[in-house]
Amino acid sequence: MPTAKVGGRLARFRKADPPVSTANAGTPVPSTPISSIPGVGKPCERALNAAGYPDLESLAGARYAELLSLHGVGAKGLERIALALGARGLALAGEGAPVLSSAPLDDARAATVTAGHTGVTAKDVKTASTDVDPRHFIEGLPWPRRVAHGKVLLELFIRATGEEPVMWGDSMVGFGTCHYTYATGREGDWFIVGFSPRKAKLSLYGIGGEKELVARLGKHTSGVGCVYVNKLEDIDLGVLEEAVARAYAAVRESGLGAE
Repeated sequence: MPTAKVGGRLARFRKADPPVSTANAGTPVPSTPISSIPGVGKPCERALNAAGYPDLESLAGARYAELLSLHGVGAKGLERIALALGARGLALAGEGAPVLSSAPLDDARAATVTAGHTGVTAKDVKTASTDVDPRHFIEGLPWPRRVAHGKVLLELFIRATGEEPVMWGDSMVGFGTCHYTYATGREGDWFIVGFSPRKAKLSLYGIGGEKELVARLGKHTSGVGCVYVNKLEDIDLGVLEEAVARAYAAVRESGLGAE
C-alpha cells in the first residue's frame, strides 16, 4: 500500500481500481458560473452551490437523480445545465440524465498556452487570483476529509512545481501562471496546474494532457480542463505527482510569455 509523506507524517493511501474514464482533459480553463447559464434560476444556483457545486464544470459526472432531489433544482434547470455541459464536451451522469446533441469543443477553440502572465483577460472572465492564503482556505473548509485531502494536495503540488500556491476565485488553488489564447481571439491569464477540494469531488486542473499518466492514476472521471476524483484513497499519489510535474514543466519550458 503506497504512502505519502506530508509535513513529517506518513499518510496512507491505497492504489485504486482502473480509471472509469480517460477522456481527454486538456489545459486548464476558467470555471463557468452557474449564474451565467441562461434559464437557470437563483434557487437552482443556490441549491447546487450548497451541495458543493460552485460552477458548471464541477457538475460534470454528477448524478442526475441526486441533483434533481435537491430542493430548488428542477428538470428544466438541469436540462439547461446539461446543454451547457454538452457544449463543453461534458455531461451529467445516471439514469434520467438529458441526452443532448452538442458537439464538444473543436480545434478552432483549442487554446495556445504559454508560460507567464500578461494581464490581458477577456472581460467576461470573472475568475482571477486573489490575496487569500490557500493554507487558511484549506484549514477553513467545513468538511474534515477535504481539509486532510487539501493539505496532502498542497504539499504534493508544491513539491512537483516548486511554486507557492495562489488562490484563484473562491475555491481553486493554482501553481504558476500562464496565458491562454483561443483562435477566436479570446484570451486570459490562468494558473498552470492546480486543484480544488470541493465537497462533491476533488478537481485537478492542468494534468489532462499527460494521458499515459492519467490512465494510470486510478479511479477518476475527466472533462475539459479537469480531472475529477472522489477521494485521494482512490488514486496513486506517486502517479499524480509525476503528472503534475510533467504538465507544469511542459508549459514552463515553452519559454514564452511575461514573468
